[in-house]
Amino acid sequence: MATGSSSSPEPRAELAQALHRLRSTLARMRAELEVAEGDGGAPVDRLLSDMREALEALGNVESTALGVVRVLVVDDDERLGELTARGLRRLGYDAESSLAMRTLRPREVVVFDLSVAPSLDEPSRAALRLSRPIVLTGASDPSSRAVAEDLDASDYLIKPVDNEVLAAAIKRRKAEGQP
Repeated sequence: MATGSSSSPEPRAELAQALHRLRSTLARMRAELEVAEGDGGAPVDRLLSDMREALEALGNVESTALGVVRVLVVDDDERLGELTARGLRRLGYDAESSLAMRTLRPREVVVFDLSVAPSLDEPSRAALRLSRPIVLTGASDPSSRAVAEDLDASDYLIKPVDNEVLAAAIKRRKAEGQP
């Protein structure tokens, strides 16, 4: 399983903050539901936003308290990205797929399809470099390897990749520590 734990003060403070945020978000959702019930309607957009925030806070708690590893799979092929994320979820990772880079969560590991690199703007490219992504690609040519090196990739894996091989790369990346 993709977990581990730590009892150092920094994770405890982070856990306390995440739990407080989760409690606050859930309390706000309850209050909005009570108001909506009294008004005979429901502010759906606000409730969905609060639910997303609560789930994000819960993910932070799991990551901090249980050592659950979060993984963002960025792939230009939606189907392949989701298959990769699903395989990682079966191995105990909190994995999601995306067609594009997004703001990264604390300690999130990025599994990045090299074919997405040309679409990155400079801020996204800089964030990706800082994350030291695990690069997945169907290309093994020197120019592809150079792009991966420019992104400060922690690993370079050729597709198709077995989930166990990818999990080993994620474990190596986590062992490096996060920036």
